[in-house]
Amino acid sequence: MCGIVAYLGNKPAFPILINGLKRLEYRGYDSAGVALLEDGNLTIYKKQGKVQQLENLTNGHTFDSTVGIGHTRWATHGEPSDRNAHPHFSSNRRLAIIHNGIIENYGALKTELQEEGYTFESDTDTEVFITFIEDIQKTLGVSLEEAVRVALTKVVGAYAIVIMSQDDPGKLIAARKGSPLVIGLGKGEYYVASDATPIIEFTNEVVYLNDEEIAIITREGFEIVNTKDIPQKPYIHTLDLKLEAIEKGGYEHFMLKEIFEQPRSIADCMRGRINAAEGRLMLGGIRNYSSALTNAQRIVIIACGTSWHAGLVAEYLFEDICRIPIEVEYASEFRYRNPVIREGDIVIAISQSGETADTLAAIELAKSKGAIVFGVVNTVGSSISRATHEGAYLHAGPEIGVASTKAFTAQLTVLTMIALSVAQQKGTISDV
Repeated sequence: MCGIVAYLGNKPAFPILINGLKRLEYRGYDSAGVALLEDGNLTIYKKQGKVQQLENLTNGHTFDSTVGIGHTRWATHGEPSDRNAHPHFSSNRRLAIIHNGIIENYGALKTELQEEGYTFESDTDTEVFITFIEDIQKTLGVSLEEAVRVALTKVVGAYAIVIMSQDDPGKLIAARKGSPLVIGLGKGEYYVASDATPIIEFTNEVVYLNDEEIAIITREGFEIVNTKDIPQKPYIHTLDLKLEAIEKGGYEHFMLKEIFEQPRSIADCMRGRINAAEGRLMLGGIRNYSSALTNAQRIVIIACGTSWHAGLVAEYLFEDICRIPIEVEYASEFRYRNPVIREGDIVIAISQSGETADTLAAIELAKSKGAIVFGVVNTVGSSISRATHEGAYLHAGPEIGVASTKAFTAQLTVLTMIALSVAQQKGTISDV
């Protein structure tokens, strides 16, 4: 689970990047690095191991750069090592990139670039990606943002990227497809991150990039276009997230904290949704399609990982009290086969982050076949919450530990409330 953090503004970038990388350590990683502009030159510092080792590497340096990018890497292409760590230079060392995701056709691109005379220092698809962008910029004589846009129409795979240029020091280019990326809005300054945890102490106003969108960010503002060069209107979200929620709060580690937060997160899931005096459940997020859900001939649940296990529990629950046949599908398999989905079928997609790439792809497949898709997600404004027809948020608070704890019990709570609501409307149970 790689992590991204970037900054462009009027403050020294290095402390912001290091602090952000530390907040992303919970994801797990094998190396960390930053790229900065020093005296007009693009410089990269990276090190295998912990962020502390990166700090040790940079001890004694005074960094005045007000623009920079940082990354924690979990190895995909190439072994964990200093040379495979992010950021990566382009061949001419005038561009630097950080990248989450996998470029599936990097091998063919690398062969083409090698035939043109380019050489590579790492084993990564990311270095191929940034060199490909350099080649497009040089061949077509276009701006960096146009070279990025053209490159993104040629690559196959998933990506969340941030790029900086020695020749354009007041600009960051960010883009995503299948991997989350958020832009934090400050006063004359901007932050980019793979999730909100590295930037919440600086701003609570963010823009979530959608798939195949590109953000061109300067100190004067930002604009968003898609890969077809069509301008997109950004939607600014106000985060309901407090700094103390992403800190350990006296616990030895985050997982222990989140285990003990489960009673509160379950109560938050139910708050405002249960009228105990009248024996009623009020789930506003599924109101518009409640009759379709109640009259469903079958329900397909799609999810990955821990969310899939929540779906397995929900299968027993729905079939027992709602008397509706349930199929639970692993999203990564569902998207690559030819599933039988009919017009009006009900699909429930479960995800903590709301950004799970396989689940997003499965949702789009189900929608293309005419299904009505409900989302059960934790992160407000996430891609899955926007892609589904309706749904219910967990309100479990940020999940900092990689091993899901409170999000799992919150998922079961919300799914139970949905099942009880359906059963009550169907008359298969008398009251809640």
